[in-house]
Amino acid sequence: MKTAFVAASLIIVALPAHAISRYTSTSMGCAQVRATISAEGAAIMRYNSTRNPGLSLYDRYVRNDLFCQHDEYAKTVFIPAADTRQCPVYQCQKVDIDDDFPVFRRRH
Repeated sequence: MKTAFVAASLIIVALPAHAISRYTSTSMGCAQVRATISAEGAAIMRYNSTRNPGLSLYDRYVRNDLFCQHDEYAKTVFIPAADTRQCPVYQCQKVDIDDDFPVFRRRH
């Protein structure tokens, strides 16, 4: 039992870490932003806020639903790129039962 635990620990330590890449979206064109996310499956994109340029914003953007958790879906959002302020990419969002099943909403 002890040797199995040690062997499992060594295997876990030996596995490569899958770090997510970070990029600045405003230093890339929209096509390059989308190609980077598509190639890597998921990436963190950073950019400055339009309302407060001194504030950096960042989030994780994905290729499709397969890179989201089981209770999330890939929603189209827009981030700034070097050539446009409206580059469409996907971001994981929680599934809201009320949005998917409007029949069950309470009416006031």
